[in-house]
Amino acid sequence: MMRVTNKQRKVVIIGAGITGLTTAFYMQKQVREEKLPVEVLLLDASLRTGGKIETLRQDGYIIERGPESFYDQHGDVERLAQDLYIRSKMMYNNIGDSYIAVHGELHPVPNHFTVSRTSNDNPSFMTTNLLSLGGKLRAMRDIVLPRGEQQDESVAQFFKRRVGTEVVENFIEPLLAGTFAGDIDQLSMRSMFPELYDLEAEHRSLLKGLKKTEILFLPNEVRHQRGVYQTFERGLQTLVESLEESLAPNTLRKGVRVEQVESTGSGVVLHLNNGEKLTADELIVATPFAAAKKMLQCERIFDDIQPVKSATIATVTLAFKKEQIQKYEEAINFFVSRNSSYAITSCTFSHNKWDGVAPDDQALLRVYLGRVGDETMVELSDSEIEKIVLRDLEEAIGLTGQPLLTIVSRWKEAMPQYVVGHEEAVQAIQQNLAKLLPTVHVTGSSYEGVSIPSCVAQGRAMAKRILTKLLQADYTDA
Repeated sequence: MMRVTNKQRKVVIIGAGITGLTTAFYMQKQVREEKLPVEVLLLDASLRTGGKIETLRQDGYIIERGPESFYDQHGDVERLAQDLYIRSKMMYNNIGDSYIAVHGELHPVPNHFTVSRTSNDNPSFMTTNLLSLGGKLRAMRDIVLPRGEQQDESVAQFFKRRVGTEVVENFIEPLLAGTFAGDIDQLSMRSMFPELYDLEAEHRSLLKGLKKTEILFLPNEVRHQRGVYQTFERGLQTLVESLEESLAPNTLRKGVRVEQVESTGSGVVLHLNNGEKLTADELIVATPFAAAKKMLQCERIFDDIQPVKSATIATVTLAFKKEQIQKYEEAINFFVSRNSSYAITSCTFSHNKWDGVAPDDQALLRVYLGRVGDETMVELSDSEIEKIVLRDLEEAIGLTGQPLLTIVSRWKEAMPQYVVGHEEAVQAIQQNLAKLLPTVHVTGSSYEGVSIPSCVAQGRAMAKRILTKLLQADYTDA
């Protein structure tokens, strides 16, 4: 093989969230190491990078306005941190108990779907007060039930079929609502939880499969001997800052919005909001689905495609003196079922979960509001939201008095919802792009994983894929 051209190529990435930043970083890393004639340009309409990641550092507090941690199951973030030389800044959460509020009362989350009590103080699935005897017996039928048809179905359908309605209402739904703001009657089991979906095919019984594989069932579900969730010292913004600082000069342009993308046959032309036009040999769109659709609408890529909708949520962070919390003062978090009277969907005791996020004598609580189809709370004023949150916390954990600090953050259409049929929709988008716009590629949380590790993995894979494509065009058999 020999290189037949040293033509300079340009790759433009739209969206400087974690996926776009990771793509740019790994692309430039390979370009630098292999001395490739490729220019990388990263654009973002915002004046800040990181997308939904935003850490506020003030007065001794470290407050996450967006996501606050990640579960790095396959080591994707750790590998990135190693490449950025910030691996030593990664930290695990502290251990503690999680609860679920059902009918206004907090119950410890059982350990996994285990039948017997484990070594810590949490009840097992069969001893928990979250479920009636009938609900427990129905769940145990999973052991003898046949496999399903292995077709895509909603999260609610999957779990109701395997373990029954009561488990879904009192256990599955609260955990998902507090984590993904999701409607489990709409979310795709195959797209949201592929490993759990595959357990049924491999082991027939979900409970047996969980026991054999020890897959972590749902986020924050169980108290472990060590934490399994991670962040960085001084917050997730540490990762964003390191990625941005690693980029070559003049790579990143902030406050630049792409209005329209046109194909030139061999590449694309980008029409910017300032009237400027940019050309690119390859374009990577790492924005949410709605923004990508708007940019590419003239090319009809998304015609007749099931849209990727997103939920609107609010996070409310409040600081108190520790003595203001009268109950569950050692908890890590609690989640709220729909059959409770609370407006909030979950609450994390950040000062217990993480070291160094608040002064030693203070408690830092992080509360979620907003569910799919019921997002009116998010539209209220800050003072109204604070009043509702304080009312719920007073009833749930015996909170007294007023907060020392309140930070309300609203995220409009921020949580992608992978509904039934999502996998097929993504495949259709990829096929349309390959046929109509072969030099344009989409990636990010709207498509193949909403978590930070998933976005990092997508970014690294996209960088490798595009550079491989460009290199193949530059080589021929000699």
